[in-house]
Amino acid sequence: MPQLIASVEGVEIKHVHLRKDRTTLGRRPYNDIVLNNPLVSGEHCVFELHGLADVYVEDLGSTNGTYLNGHMIKSREQLQDNDAIAIGNFKVQYLAASGESGYHQTAEMKLDVHNPAEDLSAQASLHASFKVLSGSSAGLEVPVVKAVSTFGNPEVSVVAVSHRRYGYYVAHLTGPIAPLLNGTVVSGEAAPLRHNDVLELAGTSMQFLLRDGESG
Repeated sequence: MPQLIASVEGVEIKHVHLRKDRTTLGRRPYNDIVLNNPLVSGEHCVFELHGLADVYVEDLGSTNGTYLNGHMIKSREQLQDNDAIAIGNFKVQYLAASGESGYHQTAEMKLDVHNPAEDLSAQASLHASFKVLSGSSAGLEVPVVKAVSTFGNPEVSVVAVSHRRYGYYVAHLTGPIAPLLNGTVVSGEAAPLRHNDVLELAGTSMQFLLRDGESG
């Protein structure tokens, strides 16, 4: 069964199997795939399934366009295995077949290349949280329990914190003001998080904490 994998800077946020004749993508909540981001139009594009495996993509008059392998879609186009669709800062990978496609294995290998530090491997089994250091919520501790969690204010800055094979990583997701990690700008490229790191996000300082199950 064909499938779509949506990600932001390497962080997977949606995984959809194409079972319907029409699968819509957009910012509005009634879409089949909802990407709540100002760069995404309310009804941005549609994926059409013909027969068992033929999938076509068509832009629905979006403001910022839909790009297939680097070119803007002008009319309906058929997708091929491993095609890359770009919508704003989102990447949607098309896979012609579901099951053990090797996608997750490939993603893990990529992470190994970009983040080879072995000391991160021990972090994967620890419990993560952010402790607010400033503002009226100072002292509040927010657990990080999802595979991908988002924090911040869309009008200022939002980050995605992902729990991966070798630990926790943070990337700038959206917003005009770049967050800071220990005083260094966090870009869209995921950066590793370590115990006691300080994240400056949307005017709030937060300390990243890693503990075993019996701590705190």
